[in-house]
Amino acid sequence: MEPEIRIYLRLLLKRLWLIGVMAIVFCGLAGAYHYLYSDPVYEANSKVIVNSSRQSDNSKLDINEMNSDLMIIDTYKEIIATPAIMEKVVTNHSELGLNTYQLISKVKVTSSSKSQIMSISIQQSSPEKAALIVNSIAEVFKEEIPKIMSVDNVTILSRADAVNSSVPVSTGLMTKLVIALVLSWVVSIGVILLWEYFDDSIRSEKDVMAILDKPVLTTIARIRKSDLKKGAYKSKKSRVNDAVQISINR
Repeated sequence: MEPEIRIYLRLLLKRLWLIGVMAIVFCGLAGAYHYLYSDPVYEANSKVIVNSSRQSDNSKLDINEMNSDLMIIDTYKEIIATPAIMEKVVTNHSELGLNTYQLISKVKVTSSSKSQIMSISIQQSSPEKAALIVNSIAEVFKEEIPKIMSVDNVTILSRADAVNSSVPVSTGLMTKLVIALVLSWVVSIGVILLWEYFDDSIRSEKDVMAILDKPVLTTIARIRKSDLKKGAYKSKKSRVNDAVQISINR
């Protein structure tokens, strides 16, 4: 192992208590935030399929028509997220407490490049509200698309269910704790390095050689208060013994 790496490891081990304290503080704050301010978020999705409104004579779907349906999906995705659809959803369900543009910002429409299925999803504070919104959007879209595009080729494939959407998708407590733990390590290591950088005290012979470039001639051992008391007691006792010995000799 390189000498510099050993030095850094020794620094971290010496300040290991600081790393532990920072981890406890950060994890405690993350837990408090989760229980006091973090509300669960639920996601519901409804799927619609874009199919061909015409069939060939042999009752099989034409490949060209299917490719055309795939190309028009991007247009349908844009149409869903417009006031033409969302205004009717808001009008039909005024209890949602959302205006048209709030609803547009919350709705997410996705699809695969090789699939005729579109997924409409939304995240809300309750699974019932999320399911109601996406089902309403799917129904309004199916009703309005013939008026907008003059073609009836949208079918609702599956509806959102509040029971199946009852598992929160928001960041859980464990994820917050892991993030807090990693942040505590980063912050504590930075504090330790800064602490060591600004600490110019000399604590060892190596520090003397590194800073002064001079050899150490002698060292003074660390003396505890108890050692000083014992030394003072012994010194006083020895003086008394000496005085007694002198008086005897006389």
